[in-house]
Amino acid sequence: MDKRPMERARDFSFERISEPRPFDRELNLKGKICPYTFIESLLTLEEMEPDAVLRVIVDYPPAVYDVPRSLKNEGYEILEVSPLNETDWAIVVKNKELE
Repeated sequence: MDKRPMERARDFSFERISEPRPFDRELNLKGKICPYTFIESLLTLEEMEPDAVLRVIVDYPPAVYDVPRSLKNEGYEILEVSPLNETDWAIVVKNKELE
């Protein structure tokens, strides 16, 4: 397994907290690969209320870096990227205001 994406995700300056961050909706994308992890995250956020928080669960190593980077480029606020276990990561995203 290529560990570089996970190492790069750790280098992101996202806030890390000891207590789980509250979220409004969870999207389990385990077993899915890029670009589907980004596309499904984006579509889910578009259905949610402004300022709502989405937690995305991924197990595809490149998605740990690519999903937060791509969502940030689209104007979403990445609140946290953290490991859940040896294979799964949580990406916590705050929805943006309506344009």
